[in-house]
Amino acid sequence: MTTTAQDTPEDVALFRELMAEAMAATGGFGHREHVHLTWLAVRRVGMPEAVALVGEGIRRTATAAGAPQKFHVTMTRAWVELVARRAGESGPQDFAAFAGAHAELLDKNLLARFYRPATLASPEARAAWVEPDLAPLDAAL
Repeated sequence: MTTTAQDTPEDVALFRELMAEAMAATGGFGHREHVHLTWLAVRRVGMPEAVALVGEGIRRTATAAGAPQKFHVTMTRAWVELVARRAGESGPQDFAAFAGAHAELLDKNLLARFYRPATLASPEARAAWVEPDLAPLDAAL
């Protein structure tokens, strides 16, 4: 994954802080919390840096949990880009308001609008960024 993050102690600490905030309400880390974490990261560091921060943080977390195969480069970046685009359309607000305004992001199958299943299932997409093959990420939802 090409990122700007160097996995510095500051990056690790920031990711942990954002993860804790995203999980505070539920204590779990399901799809909604992934979107919340991504929204927090985009607001804190901007989209390009959020790709790296979220990507490296999730990769590190999956590896520490003994499940490195769960990390998926294309899915992670696509979600960061989708959240960033929607965050750019919205003014300052809290996550509940953002999620209410962009409920489509809470559909964990949203990437099927942009990618063929075989594309996302490919080893290439898991290991590196693959462009959408059905519709661009900036397509209307």
